[in-house]
Amino acid sequence: MAAAPAFPDAQPAAPDTAVVVPPPARTPGYYVRQRLWANRPAVAGLVFIGLCTLVALLGYWILPDPSPNANNGLVQLQKQPPGFVATLRQVPNPAAAPPGNLWQVWLHGRSPQVKEEIATDTHPLTTSPSHHLTTRRYWLGTDKAGRDELSRLLLGTRISLGIGLVAVLISLAIGVVVGAVAGYFGGWVDSLLLGLMTVVWSIPGIMLVIGISLALDSKGVWVSFVAVGLTMWVDVARVVRGQVLGLRSATFIEAGRVLGLPTGRLIFGHLLPNLRGPLIVLATSNFAAAILLEAGLSFLGLGVQPPAPSWGLMVKEGYDLLGTEAGLWLTLLPGLAISLLVLSFNVLGNGLRDAFDPKTQLS
Repeated sequence: MAAAPAFPDAQPAAPDTAVVVPPPARTPGYYVRQRLWANRPAVAGLVFIGLCTLVALLGYWILPDPSPNANNGLVQLQKQPPGFVATLRQVPNPAAAPPGNLWQVWLHGRSPQVKEEIATDTHPLTTSPSHHLTTRRYWLGTDKAGRDELSRLLLGTRISLGIGLVAVLISLAIGVVVGAVAGYFGGWVDSLLLGLMTVVWSIPGIMLVIGISLALDSKGVWVSFVAVGLTMWVDVARVVRGQVLGLRSATFIEAGRVLGLPTGRLIFGHLLPNLRGPLIVLATSNFAAAILLEAGLSFLGLGVQPPAPSWGLMVKEGYDLLGTEAGLWLTLLPGLAISLLVLSFNVLGNGLRDAFDPKTQLS
């Protein structure tokens, strides 16, 4: 016979229907992105850099003057103010080179297919049927050679971003290898490479660029790109060396050594991926420094050579006209472009530095 329950009025306990759902697992990259998007100045800088990159990629396709180097100008229209409107007579040019395909136009521009001149008499009875009258507005005026300032300013974005990109890639390629080898092996290897860094660090960047240009016997655009890149790898190498010195005795590296992993795999497969945060921040700052260095070199005549529309070269052309009415905006416009682009990279670098810091609190 079954025993009666001790508490006959008691009801069986209802099952707990409240299920606690654990929060979804988040990767470290998620929190980095969240902290970056919460930083408004960094986002504004990123947006401006994106717009400049879009302009650089579209290049000649969106320029009012798509001629090579935006170099099609009329001397009669030199140093005109922003918003100037001119009536031009266009005459077919049978000697003009064919425009080429889309790739050639994107890379080198399109040679003018017509000859242009100032239309002093626009009466239809005095205009030849082979002539075509057109009205053109120069939104940012013209320079001392009568070229469209807006076209050259937009095309200069390609040079500034291009030289920054090439300089950053070269500095990362050299600096990461040198810094990782010095920090990982230590000893006499570290002393030797650290001495090399110190020697290169002590040489002014302008002197290095002059020496590289003399060694290559050229002052073209690509020489400037490479020369600027070769002056900036020491910063990367010093940062990588310091980080590797602190990580080479970490547990996961010791475990890799015990397992017999090759040295190259330990360095490039395990150490360097842990440095992507500092390297991204350093790359943004080097990008800004490369743009400033190129502008300074072009201003001194040691960088990009005419007629290429470098912003530094445009500042120099405007500076030579200071004291005239046109000198103000011809100096101010490219100078403002340099300042805004460098400021954007700096605030983006600050935002990335805070985003990669796990101590930063999300607002």
